[in-house]
Amino acid sequence: MFRRVAFLLLVGLLAWAYESTQPPPPKICGFPGGPPITAPRIKLRDGRYLAYKEHGVSKQVARYKIIFVHGFGSSRHDAVIATKTSPEVIEELGVHIVSFDRPGYGESDPDPKRTVKSLALDIEELADQLGFGSKFYVVGYSMGGQVIWSCLQYIPHRLAGATLYAPVVNYWWPGFPANLSTDAYYKQPLGDQWALRVAHHIPWLTYWWNTQKLFPSSSVVIVGKPDIFSSQDLEIIRKMQASGIQTNRPHGKQQGVYESNHRDMMIGFGSWEFDPIEIKNPFPNNEGSVHLWQGDEDRLVPVELQRFIVGKLPWIEYHELPGAGHLFAYNDGINEAMLKSMLTGEK
Repeated sequence: MFRRVAFLLLVGLLAWAYESTQPPPPKICGFPGGPPITAPRIKLRDGRYLAYKEHGVSKQVARYKIIFVHGFGSSRHDAVIATKTSPEVIEELGVHIVSFDRPGYGESDPDPKRTVKSLALDIEELADQLGFGSKFYVVGYSMGGQVIWSCLQYIPHRLAGATLYAPVVNYWWPGFPANLSTDAYYKQPLGDQWALRVAHHIPWLTYWWNTQKLFPSSSVVIVGKPDIFSSQDLEIIRKMQASGIQTNRPHGKQQGVYESNHRDMMIGFGSWEFDPIEIKNPFPNNEGSVHLWQGDEDRLVPVELQRFIVGKLPWIEYHELPGAGHLFAYNDGINEAMLKSMLTGEK
């Protein structure tokens, strides 16, 4: 009798444990129980829909066409290169910008089969369906900056230029010296260390780990922890809040956190099909340029790892900002400088 009861309890415990690791299904836009569709969308090759937003001068008169890739927990509405650049500069340069919701974010369908490569192909298809021509520019911020590595690897022939703003690094990229990546990894908050370990080594446990209350949580998933921001970042946040600008738009994860935030972590910190440190120069004849901007007080993305990357890829134009943290793109003048540097070569 005791053995039977113990067996039933064990089965029940295992069933509960399994159930707790399973994320709820996403609330897909346009379906019953899901958010409404408010954005223009394109239908991709596999039937998924990608939502986008246009900024700047009209596409018909634009001299430069740019696709912007948003960061973690964000959406197409957070296109900092459009919202923080003066309209006069946008007009002067003749820039047309398209931001889009990455899969699972905002109003873009989730992509359970998403890979490091697939998002670069989504970007290429977005450009084609919007009539961007044979070449276009890409700019990505934070986790969106990491996506630009995929564009440089998989669609370099389509790029006129690229900019990476504080691109998130994967501590398991094989090109990093072990001591360098390990030292940088252990400078992260304890909760982040564990969240990244889980995403890399046991990705099927990512949902449970980032929703449980037993162990230290990720400071990125749990937005608002001041220890992940530099003093400059905190001042930028105070100014944004005082002016009524939202810093954590719920719109980005309205379909659920698993296919947006958690999928980001599993892809971004998983095993990659290539090593960014080995990417070849996409512009060997100087027909375009690649730029990487990084704050030297960024507590989310270690500056020493960015320095190592650009040291191995000397064709990247590196812009290190003294005293800047992860949110430097919200400082006045940065986006104007970035656009002019990438588009016209202005130093």
